[in-house]
Amino acid sequence: MKYVFGPVPSRRLGQSLGIDPVPLKTCNWNCVYCQLGRSMPVTNERREYFPREDMIVEVKQALAAHKPGEIDWVTLIGSGETTLHASIGWLVRQVKSLTDLPVAVITNGSLLYLPEMRQELSPADAVLPSLDAGNARLYRKINRPHPEISFQRLMDGLIAFREEYQGKLWVEVMLVRGLNDTEQALREIASALKRIQPDEVHILQPTRPPVETWVQPPDEEGLLRARAILGDIARVIDPAYGSFDLSGATSLVDAVVGIITRHPMQEDELVETLKHWVPGEVGATLAELEKSSKAQVIERYGIRFWSAAPAHYPDSKPKG
Repeated sequence: MKYVFGPVPSRRLGQSLGIDPVPLKTCNWNCVYCQLGRSMPVTNERREYFPREDMIVEVKQALAAHKPGEIDWVTLIGSGETTLHASIGWLVRQVKSLTDLPVAVITNGSLLYLPEMRQELSPADAVLPSLDAGNARLYRKINRPHPEISFQRLMDGLIAFREEYQGKLWVEVMLVRGLNDTEQALREIASALKRIQPDEVHILQPTRPPVETWVQPPDEEGLLRARAILGDIARVIDPAYGSFDLSGATSLVDAVVGIITRHPMQEDELVETLKHWVPGEVGATLAELEKSSKAQVIERYGIRFWSAAPAHYPDSKPKG
């Protein structure tokens, strides 16, 4: 499948069937921690990047191929910024017409200042936007947004969306050591969150390969500080490990590429997944994946990660 992948394990959404409506790194942010490489160039153009009907055909196929209980959520999550697809609202409504499963949208939230954007996302059961900074300077340093996207617009959009939205609003805060895990930075984020009033705050860590090699996850002290300052609705979301569904593709290599394009995997994680699907052929499958030129190995924190070949990590040489 081109647009639908998984289900993949999620600590918040169980087994999540993903729908990716934009090409790799089509994004209006260029976050220092992004696991998918650098946005080249950063874009803020909303259009129908892929045919919306084709995506819904794949959703129907994936839903039909899985038994009840095998999928917990259907999630629109781009390998860039999800809401840049001009038909995101239509996609949400169509998916909800096909299934009783809850539908989530993962977004950076940058376009919620647009009234039409807030309306498009209103049918979703959960919306998960980002807030990694409590001031404009740190926002520019961490998220490196398109010039048309300002911190004030981000805040205005999140506040307005909360006032209108009836579903679950879960705000994500990605902590980067030395940037936004200090007491001052966290108190500014807490002040911004107080204005937004989300249902939950999810504290995330850059545990997958960040685009910038200097990015480090917070230490235990930083996590404790974040939980204390961001309040009772905040919780640390640890990385999810579990079963990755590799069915639904024409080949096993294509199935793996479909996952790692949106969700880079640690090599041991990939090996365990392949053991489930092709026991006894793991080494051969990894060799075929490498030979395909569709994947690359990136090393971060002394760990090998498999990512899609087109993803651009400027300070890394792909490992063989």
